[in-house]
Parts: sequence; C-alpha cells; structure tokens
Amino acid sequence: MSQKVTISTVAEHARVSRQTVSNVLNAPHIVREETRRRVQEAITELGYRANQAARQMRTGRSRLIAVRIEPTRDGINGSVLDRFLHGLTETAESAGYRVMLYTATDAHQEIDAFDDLLGAYDLDAFVLTGTERGDPRTAWLAGRDVPFVTFGRPWDAPDPHPWVDVDNAAGTAQATRHLLATGHRRIGYIGWPLPTSAVGGERRSGWHETLREAGVDPGGLDRETVDGIAEGERTMRELLAAAEPPTAVVCASDSLALGALQAVRGSAAYAPPAGPPTPGGPVAVVGFDDTPVAAAVGLTSVSQPLGVAAARCVDLLTGVLDGQPVNSPVLLQPSLVRRQTA
Repeated sequence: MSQKVTISTVAEHARVSRQTVSNVLNAPHIVREETRRRVQEAITELGYRANQAARQMRTGRSRLIAVRIEPTRDGINGSVLDRFLHGLTETAESAGYRVMLYTATDAHQEIDAFDDLLGAYDLDAFVLTGTERGDPRTAWLAGRDVPFVTFGRPWDAPDPHPWVDVDNAAGTAQATRHLLATGHRRIGYIGWPLPTSAVGGERRSGWHETLREAGVDPGGLDRETVDGIAEGERTMRELLAAAEPPTAVVCASDSLALGALQAVRGSAAYAPPAGPPTPGGPVAVVGFDDTPVAAAVGLTSVSQPLGVAAARCVDLLTGVLDGQPVNSPVLLQPSLVRRQTA
C-alpha cells in the first residue's frame, strides 16, 4: 500500500514548513509567488488532496465561487466568455478556490439560481458577467451580504462594488482612428439596439466621438440590430444600398462583422483586394472581440484582455473575502488586431 501523502510530506518535498503549506492551501495571497509555485508543484507531483471538510471547519470557507455560463447564440461570441471562464478557473485554482458553473436565461432567473445555490451549497462568492443598467442581481446579493465581483461596470448601481471591465469605447475608437488613418471618411457602424445594451452604447460612443473629433459627420451611417451573422449581413446590405454607402464599417461584435463581410463579398461590385481595403476598393470591416473565427478568416478585430480581466476578478474577490478594503475599480484597455479586412 502506498504511503499516505500528508501536509508534512508536501512540506518536506517542497523544503518549506508545514505552516507554509497550510498558508498556500488556505491563504495563498500571503505567500511569495516563487514559494507558492514550489508548494503547488509538490502538491501536484505527490497527488496530495486536502480534506475539504476539515479546511472549511478551520477557515469558515468552502473555497467555492460560482459564475454563470451564457447560452451560445451562433457559436462565435460564446468563445469570448469561454476564454474568460478558462482564465477565471485557472486563476481561482492558483488561489485555492474552485469554480462552480450554473445557467440562467435572464437576470431574474439568475437571482432564483442564487437562492437555490446558496441554499444547497456553502458558496463563498459569485462572479457576475454582463452587467446592464437597472441590473437587479447586484442589489439582491448586496442586500444579503453575499460577496461578489462583476466583470462589467455598475452602470447605475446606487452603491459601489468591486468590478473589472474593458474600455469598450476605447476599442471602437482605436478601430475608427485606424480607418481614418488609412484614408476612410465614410465610416459606418453596426451595433446593438439602444438603450437596452449598455456595452453597445459604449462601443457606439467610441466610434461616434472619434469621427466627431476628426471633423467627420457620422450622420446616416449608424445602424442598430440584434447580434448575429445573419443580422449583420442584412444590415450591411442596407448600408451598401444607400445613396452614399460607407467605405468602411466598425461592428459591435465579430458576429455582426462576419455578416457584414459576407454582404460586402456578395455585392456585385466586390473584387478581392490585393492588400488591406482602402477607399475606392472593397469596404473595410472591423469586428470586436477577436474571436478564433476572426483569426481564421482574416478579420481585423478589437481584442479584449480576457485572461487579465479574469485574474483581476479573482484578485478583487479574494481581497473582499479576506476583509481587505477594495475600492478601486479596474478598467482594462483593449487592442486592435489588424488583419486583411481593414
């Protein structure tokens, strides 16, 4: 029979004290990164499994955090949350936490899920995604003193809470400046309906304000639609049929951009470009989210630092759970990934 692996075994293997191993398991944030990594490698190599029940009695925590998974609409934009969830799971594991996933179709169903999960499991906290104006979820959790952090800013929440977000307006502003720099002036925008989408409003404002600052009139080139490839294609056809169609378009998502690209390539005047589209040639198209499909088809797109966002969410959450003051929100900057379409 193989010898039982204990904390003492791990400590001896990693050349640290038993207390250091205990700290890595129960309060990893207080252990130096190099030491923490050495202990975690020893835990993995030896196959040590902590007694979760004993740990919970000792710390008063379950080391469980929960996050909702979104339904995939077209198989494209779902990859955005997938990358965030992978980053969240990896970072949480390094901090000694496990991630529980749950589903819900809307905010009110998600609140029902909160109630069920808190009744069935001794969860430590929640990570919320997709914040919107009038979001009832944050008020529900705050009113019950349940720790949480949001990936998405509190658009109109009366009380501040820890949040991480990506500067969506900065992303579409980068895309628009790039198109202006390559000579485009008639730059259209395809986005989500306002005011239902707060994120959509931010992305639209980056395009609109950048054109305004450049002295370019964006009038008549703004279109709204729900998300999806078919919707993007239909809306782009409307823009192309205008008396003065755009020479470039910025889209609120890669799904809309892929639809727009299909409309451009299906138009009678389309001819494959020798290089990136310029005024007088095929219409330039820019997406948002830099999905794997964007990379596969050569779509220029705005990339969000999702791994960093996930890590910062875990950092904020562990701070909240440890009773540390967490007042500063985290606003991350996106980047433009240039490919063949713009």
